[in-house]
Amino acid sequence: MARGKPHLNLVFIGHVDHGKSTTVGRILFDTGSIDQATLRRYREEAEKLGKATFEFAFVMDRMKEERERGLTIDVAHRDFQTQKYYFTIIDAPGHRDFVKNMITGASQADAAVLVVAAPEGVMAQTKEHAFLARTLGIKQLIVAINKMDAVNYDEKKFNEVKEQIANLLKSIGYDPSKILFIPISAYVGDNVAKKSDKTTWYKGPTLVEALDTLTEPEKPTNKPLRIPVQDVYSITGIGTVPVGRVETGVLKVGDKVIFNPAGASGEVKSIEMHHQPMQQAEPGDNIGFNVRGVGKTDIKRGDVCGPVDNPPTIVKEFTAQIVVLQHPSAIAPGYTPVFHAHTAQVACTITELLQKIDPRTGQVVEENPKFIKTGDIAIVKIVPTKPMVIEKASDFPPLGRFAVRDMGMTVAAGVVKDVVPRQ
Repeated sequence: MARGKPHLNLVFIGHVDHGKSTTVGRILFDTGSIDQATLRRYREEAEKLGKATFEFAFVMDRMKEERERGLTIDVAHRDFQTQKYYFTIIDAPGHRDFVKNMITGASQADAAVLVVAAPEGVMAQTKEHAFLARTLGIKQLIVAINKMDAVNYDEKKFNEVKEQIANLLKSIGYDPSKILFIPISAYVGDNVAKKSDKTTWYKGPTLVEALDTLTEPEKPTNKPLRIPVQDVYSITGIGTVPVGRVETGVLKVGDKVIFNPAGASGEVKSIEMHHQPMQQAEPGDNIGFNVRGVGKTDIKRGDVCGPVDNPPTIVKEFTAQIVVLQHPSAIAPGYTPVFHAHTAQVACTITELLQKIDPRTGQVVEENPKFIKTGDIAIVKIVPTKPMVIEKASDFPPLGRFAVRDMGMTVAAGVVKDVVPRQ
């Protein structure tokens, strides 16, 4: 089947009030992904609520609410196209628990747009999100310095904020000389999709043009197959159909596969994507597939499909680097929160704190700390409370990242350094 333009997943990061939703709304509107009538409706609603400047942010928030209420705005509105690429925005960025989605969203971000408001510059969340992007292996970054209208499109102010951000990015391991910094006003529409006549001093691309300078991620087709199961359906006439996104490798009709930790195995009878049958599926493809001999009760969400001769790793324990995002007290050995990795959610115990790391240098600052708290980065040992598939991030990046949830929030995020397979 035709795959069309190359596809990239994009995430918008930055401080909560710096205009991420407005920027996203403006991009969707200016690229024709939402129409004038929809926007007009939002504008009227926003004005009624006394939030006249919020209609773009409203677009994102309303879509989320309407989806939750089962109304008819299509999730597909979070997709948009540029000349070169087809983009999916991973998460409506106003979302409070956006960090979890950023980490464990069914798809991982190929690139991030860091939005920083010109009047305020770098804030706490700017740092946290930039650091998270780095920890999660997002290599490509574009910086949008927003609300230029609020500083009268002043070039000096732009340069000050740009330098602040460049210093931050450099301190966490990005090379600012390879990053585009774009002065925008998402609300007015300056330099988002259309060049602004108010920033004649700026000679670079618009934000939408900048997105076309991103490079397409390499498809890890040469790695062994890994498909985390998102859902399992029973379809009359076909049988059991697991659904998931191919993260690595290639799945072909006729392949012998196994689902771990369930241990169910069989031969692939059919594969389909968007209701079209296909002979093989590649990384990035969201597919349904039927496996001979595997029943609906044999497998569930969170299982991972792989080849029989290179099965997904069921771990006895694993070592990871974690960053503590928010914890009311402190994390000590014995702590057992829920780990969200790919499509699995498993309670795991942090059994040992091995090292505390300096976020700026990556150097070890303390061996075997007694506890770690908000803002700390540490190497820790983790034991799942029940069978779980997780992989080394260096082998299978999408299966080697996780979010740690407790008390209704994301308390930490991490990357798997090493695994001890269950014998």
